[in-house]
Amino acid sequence: MVTPAPVDPGPTLSARARLRAWMLEGLSDMAKHHPGPHAQAPAAHQGQRWWKVMCLTGLDYFSTLGYQPGIAALAAGVLSPVATIVLVAVTLLGALPVYRRVAQESPHGEGSIAMLERLLSFWKGKLFVLTLLGFAATDFLITITLSAADATAHLVENPHLTGTLHGHQVIITLFLVALLGAVFLKGFTEAIGLAVVLVAVYLALNVVVVVVGLWHVLASPHVITDWSSALTAQHGNPVLMIGVALVVFPKLALGLSGFETGVAVMPHIQGDPDDTAERPAGRIRGARKLLTTAAAIMSVFLIATSFITTLLIPAQEFQNGGKANGRALAYLAHQYLGGAFGSVYDLSTILILWFAGASAMAGLLNLMPRYLPRYGMAPHWARAVRPMVLVLTAVAFLVTWLFDANVDAQGGAYATGVLVLISSAAIAVTIAARRAGQRRWTAAFAAISVVFLYTTAVNVAERPDGVKIGACFIAGIILVSLMSRLARAFELRVTAVDFDETAERFVRDCSHRTIRLIANEPNNRDLAEYRDKLRQILADNDIPADDDLVFVEVTVRDPSDFEAELQVRGEVLHGRYRVLALESSSVPNALAALLLHIRDLTGQRPHIYFEWTEGNPFAQFLRFFLFGQGEVAPVTREVLREAESDRDRRPRVHVG
Repeated sequence: MVTPAPVDPGPTLSARARLRAWMLEGLSDMAKHHPGPHAQAPAAHQGQRWWKVMCLTGLDYFSTLGYQPGIAALAAGVLSPVATIVLVAVTLLGALPVYRRVAQESPHGEGSIAMLERLLSFWKGKLFVLTLLGFAATDFLITITLSAADATAHLVENPHLTGTLHGHQVIITLFLVALLGAVFLKGFTEAIGLAVVLVAVYLALNVVVVVVGLWHVLASPHVITDWSSALTAQHGNPVLMIGVALVVFPKLALGLSGFETGVAVMPHIQGDPDDTAERPAGRIRGARKLLTTAAAIMSVFLIATSFITTLLIPAQEFQNGGKANGRALAYLAHQYLGGAFGSVYDLSTILILWFAGASAMAGLLNLMPRYLPRYGMAPHWARAVRPMVLVLTAVAFLVTWLFDANVDAQGGAYATGVLVLISSAAIAVTIAARRAGQRRWTAAFAAISVVFLYTTAVNVAERPDGVKIGACFIAGIILVSLMSRLARAFELRVTAVDFDETAERFVRDCSHRTIRLIANEPNNRDLAEYRDKLRQILADNDIPADDDLVFVEVTVRDPSDFEAELQVRGEVLHGRYRVLALESSSVPNALAALLLHIRDLTGQRPHIYFEWTEGNPFAQFLRFFLFGQGEVAPVTREVLREAESDRDRRPRVHVG
């Protein structure tokens, strides 16, 4: 997440005010306060070349080489290379086509969540998105904590340091997580450049380890003979080997971890000069190059590393407490290239694993503020980078402490988050292809969806702790979101107000005298409805019969939406009644925004007239909270009170 250069708040501000200004720097929340007619949108970010951003997502994807060969060896034993080939096939023929389509359909970093969001409306859609966000949080946060824990394992297991650091894994992991949070608090502008250096060095060192490992395999033909004999003895014919590889494939799912991150960081990719927000063709093309190149590089490394580690490392060393547990390639680096090269390799692995959390943090900072504040399910400061960094760092601390900084213990939760998101992406692109009338792609994506759903189900059945942890994240997000929505119930939710020509004329005609509006709930919209309503308002409020009044009607479409632009249409009904017609998710918020906008346009305080609604106050509040209606008059007044603190400038609300 790119943060703008710090702005000096001025010497007159107190230390507390300066801290607040620094924490909320870059905040863009049009809904918290009425923006007024001169509000300006923040400048757009220009982005970086796709291959540089690939290194950012590669921090997550490529860093799995630090532990993936060991996980494959534990899961599949001597069958590890065959199981890894199955993983690569699923990667190139399944996950890659799915996410290339996701990049095309959702080019602003929301990923498959945005695609599925369009299928559902009302509260069920919001709750569905919150559930997917829970799994995304599981994926990305466990990326941060698992990578930091594995970096700690490489540090502690280094032969030169193990005597000093052994037993302090949790403290070291917490320090690495805190250091990552500090980087984001400082600013993330230079992080992509650092990612390029870390990825280039790490991949170069892995090339050396792989080449040396292959040379030792070829120099000792007996290891190939021993491996093939063990393979045949344990699994029989090739068909059975492939069948067993398919069974153990879900345990290798961590090798698919980079795709969701690759889509999440799409906003960092530089597009073409003629790109538009609706169709950023250059960014989409760059993202598809990113995904393809990263998948190709990783596939080669996965097959090569699983082969050499399986053949050259004794099976007992992969077990918990073994020298190759969680660091198989580092074991080979020390074994065949000496302590000096091994320590350099350890340092490179530690750095890339530590900074792998950066791509996950960037993904979360891009994903969460796009949904939660827009749903009203996060405080307004959640759009600012630094407060979110502090929250995410605190959660990462908690996860590290609960898992005791253990890499193996976090694998189930990580795999569950990865697989649920990939399965949702496969389903989303299947639906997109079907709606586009692409029968072949629909069938292909449907088959891929079945594969990933099967993999997810098997992973959940074998490691239910993963879905339990995901459920905790989901429950936490939903609980905090609903509490935040309740706390922000009276916040002004309208980001902009736009009048058509007729509506502007109505307001302009009234601007030379007292502006009086009548709030009306549209029913039949016949002549009797407006005649009776006007007569009732005039009688209840002692308004002269010759005063000029305009009706205002709000139609609620999706009350689960929190903020949106307000389109105002002017209509003349039955040849005499002027009506301002609005569509919104909440009647009181729409009316409050309309009144404030009229005040800003005309310089006058408008008056609005209501009738009391019959019913229990608590039931009316629930109607407002869930359905955007309820007792409109007092809620409209409360929204105005929060949005405009100056009573002398606040529009007047009358209830008869």
